[in-house]
Amino acid sequence: MNELERNQAIDAGERALQSLNAAREALSSAKGWGVVDMLGGGLLSTMIKRSRMHEANAAMERAKCDLEQFRDELEDVNIQLATGDFVGFADYFFDGLIFDAVAQHRIGEASTQVERLTEQVERLLARLINS
Repeated sequence: MNELERNQAIDAGERALQSLNAAREALSSAKGWGVVDMLGGGLLSTMIKRSRMHEANAAMERAKCDLEQFRDELEDVNIQLATGDFVGFADYFFDGLIFDAVAQHRIGEASTQVERLTEQVERLLARLINS
């Protein structure tokens, strides 16, 4: 394995991990505000929830880009990263949210996807670092 390509893959993986962590935090905040809103939090909680959802969406888009770059760098060192489900999911995550319960469900699904990808990126980074 070429040392330069390995280091580039590690750097890309660390960026992807940071983006995934930011997405996880944003999703957690959106979920919390969603619960407050569902319990009758009023106009202010609705506005905050929607703001947090937009932040989560932006964080997921950043993670999507960083994961794609990590996947490209991994190909240079003959390692595969399966991001298909997340990449597709990030594209429609917040489109057309109608009901708060639907929003909460989608936030939960996104959180699960982010957790899975975070674990996968951590394993691949450990593999790269230890090789």
